[in-house]
Amino acid sequence: MVADFLPGNRLTLLNSGADYFPALLAAFAEAQVEIYLESYIFANDEIGHEVASALCQAAERGVQVNVIVDGFGARNFATDFMPMLTSAGVRALFYRPEIGRFHFKRHRLRRLHRKLAVIDARIAFVGGINIIDDNNAPESMRPRYDYAVRIEGPTLGQIHYAVRRMWEIVTWANFKRRFRLAPVASPCCTIAGTQSAAFLIRDNIRHRNDILYAYIDAIDSARHEILIANAYFLPGVRFGRALYAAARRGVRITVLLQGKSDHPLMRYATQTLYAEAMRAGIRIFEYEKSFMHAKVAVVDGEWATVGSSNIDPFSLLLAKEANLAVRDRHFAGEMRDSLQAAMAEGAHEVAPEDISRQPWHIRLSRWLAYALVRATVGLAGYAQRHWEAKDVRE
Repeated sequence: MVADFLPGNRLTLLNSGADYFPALLAAFAEAQVEIYLESYIFANDEIGHEVASALCQAAERGVQVNVIVDGFGARNFATDFMPMLTSAGVRALFYRPEIGRFHFKRHRLRRLHRKLAVIDARIAFVGGINIIDDNNAPESMRPRYDYAVRIEGPTLGQIHYAVRRMWEIVTWANFKRRFRLAPVASPCCTIAGTQSAAFLIRDNIRHRNDILYAYIDAIDSARHEILIANAYFLPGVRFGRALYAAARRGVRITVLLQGKSDHPLMRYATQTLYAEAMRAGIRIFEYEKSFMHAKVAVVDGEWATVGSSNIDPFSLLLAKEANLAVRDRHFAGEMRDSLQAAMAEGAHEVAPEDISRQPWHIRLSRWLAYALVRATVGLAGYAQRHWEAKDVRE
């Protein structure tokens, strides 16, 4: 489905939890009618308790508060927060709750990875930031580096519909028909600014490839520069072909990846791509200052995206994701400046000799990691054509 860009929005770029949580908590404090919150992780830490307290206070003053967390990413939510929230009147649900010990099943890889909040259908937040303190990490990886966007304007209609639809789906899946209520607020889609934006989701029905195709369309139209910062980067053939084609026509391409990872297997798998990418003229940087969790990109200083979707098979083929795509020079320029500053302060460029000097057993371990990730995706029930087939949009 083609991205539906709507003009008239006001967008505020939020850099990591330091910007995001004060803005989110302020919006919760001003809520009068309803709150929707979706998060993959809802951590039992200082930020988690601040957010839970704000949700409880909103519910106690009569706001309808609806919270969905992922059953794996937030598997301790039931004991950490559920009693507190439900006693205050918050309506909380799990997406695919884990029952007993985790056993590998294909559908268990299909997670709710979205990070969304909608307040009174007039303010929304879209990004990659979970409900977790930036410093809730090993000391060497603090603080988390990530992005989100605060949105007002016509694109609220797209976001509000998506969170309501997810609430309905999860309500029925959890047999919580008493939670299925009539709409409370209508989206405030009046003109709020001058910026054009489109809300994109990934699911397994109508929007299977929306985020992937938005990236490919932007890359195909690039004339000068592509800057990608992504925590987990293992693109499929369609994405890779678009990127290499852009490099061949002279587009400057820079990819910023994790230097410190919470999933070493994915990092090792990604490193198998370095040599070929550098031969094509793509510059690769690793962020080593702290843990980079960002999923953003800027193309030609005109198009940008911020969201929850990594560029890997788990996000692009399996999980439920949400990104905001933006066509606006001011926003894209701000995003680019922020990324350039982060690279200057905390990243180093990977050189070809860094790869060639690796001993054979390190190179072998990288390829084994790549094979294992590919095999896991295959076990999730997706035939090879979804990940490496001809470059034809199905």
